Amino acid sequence: MAKVGFEHIRKVYPNGHVGVADATFEAADGELLVLVGPSGCGKSTLLRMIAGLESITSGALTIGDRVVNDVAPKDRDIAMVFQSYALYPHMTVAENLAFALKLRGHTKQEIAERVQEAADVLQLGSMLDRKPGVLSGGQRQRVALGRALVRHPQVFLLDEPLSNLDAKLRMSMRVEIARLHRQLGATMIYVTHDQIEAMTLGQRIVVMQDGQIQQIDTPMALYEKPANLFVATFLGSPAMNVLTGRLHRDNGAVLETGEGMRIPLGHEAHIADQWLDRDVSVGVRPEHLLPAKSAADADTFSPEVEVVEPVGNEVFATMRHGAQELVARFNPEVLPEVGKPLSMTVSSRHLHFFDGITGQRLSHSE
Repeated sequence: MAKVGFEHIRKVYPNGHVGVADATFEAADGELLVLVGPSGCGKSTLLRMIAGLESITSGALTIGDRVVNDVAPKDRDIAMVFQSYALYPHMTVAENLAFALKLRGHTKQEIAERVQEAADVLQLGSMLDRKPGVLSGGQRQRVALGRALVRHPQVFLLDEPLSNLDAKLRMSMRVEIARLHRQLGATMIYVTHDQIEAMTLGQRIVVMQDGQIQQIDTPMALYEKPANLFVATFLGSPAMNVLTGRLHRDNGAVLETGEGMRIPLGHEAHIADQWLDRDVSVGVRPEHLLPAKSAADADTFSPEVEVVEPVGNEVFATMRHGAQELVARFNPEVLPEVGKPLSMTVSSRHLHFFDGITGQRLSHSE
């Protein structure tokens, strides 16, 4: 296996569009690194540059200790799994797995051993004589993974491999990929627009927007300390609530919105003096919007409940406070009444503060 390094990688298309602006980071040897972001953010472009399917405008791309900018795709020792399974319909599963090895001139015995090894790892042994047309979506995806696995590459590249599967299959395939990575200790770079996939699979996550890298960190570090409003609202389901207005101190921290609404942030909200009387955005996760113990508490406010979504082990409530929409996550024992105000408070220790203009996270040194 090998590390993959990006040093000031830039991709500019002939029409002037910047696909990737300036990517500098490293996927460590044996790491499962996830590139995540909305459609058009540049994540697949980065993956295709690793594979050699997209040229690099400037910068250096390394696989192991070798710069591969001008190395042909077939000589990079990588294997790629695409969104479409791209299986040969007239071939059996065994023939699909063996095809690339035959092209590379491996012996029949070596091909048989590698095909059997991949079939054992991916539980495809009973399907080797079947053709893709009789397989389920999940089984076809396992064959596509197996076709990459038999090559014993230095790096696995996975481009939204689960997007064609239904929700249940996506969950089971996420487990399969995580298990496969743990067994192989392989370097894997995985592209997805699905933040749940990113959070559950990635050892580290690269968050991208408009060709720019927004933040690189472990899943929980990104969730707990997002660098800016984009990362804060992109990761997490439901998304982080963002309250906009001006901060004041009045028997605790208070946010005054443009509609004259006051949202108390509590006495434990750690706000710096330099944040006062300026435009800010305050982020609060749905699980940190809490039903008030007493409506008479000074730190409460009362949004109106608009929609209640019980989903079994938890309840989501969409509420409105003036022009501000809020989503809260409750225990199933709490079932708010639609159309009625509900006394709420925020968990002061879990607030996130961002500059109201730039969207960058505020620190106490600013």
